[in-house]
Amino acid sequence: MATLSLPKPDLFAHREALRLPASKVVEKLVEIVGRKLAAYIGGVKDARAVDRWIAGGEIYGGAEPRLRLAFQVARTLAEHDSPGVVQAWFTGVNPELGDRVPLRLLRESDLDIVAPAILSAARAFLAGG
Repeated sequence: MATLSLPKPDLFAHREALRLPASKVVEKLVEIVGRKLAAYIGGVKDARAVDRWIAGGEIYGGAEPRLRLAFQVARTLAEHDSPGVVQAWFTGVNPELGDRVPLRLLRESDLDIVAPAILSAARAFLAGG
């Protein structure tokens, strides 16, 4: 008998993160995690830059892929938990990530290397209830 595999819990969020314009991704990310965390992920010190991004301003450097991944994770977690829990997940030490903080990994690490681990940690958090 063939086993039916269910879609990954972040499949919808992944599609949304890819299809939405960058300004909308940032706007929705801010709704979940707030301006300060979005600014941190985007690599800027001034949260007013986030407002410029939402208004359609250019997102410099490698910030856009980081913001899109952060939105994918935040959107997935927000389906099951409050924004406060999602913020705590991003800012807390995570045993699934070798006791590293997801927020810092998003900002400071090579996304090609850490994205799979961050997504796996989010899925593990959801699976653990």
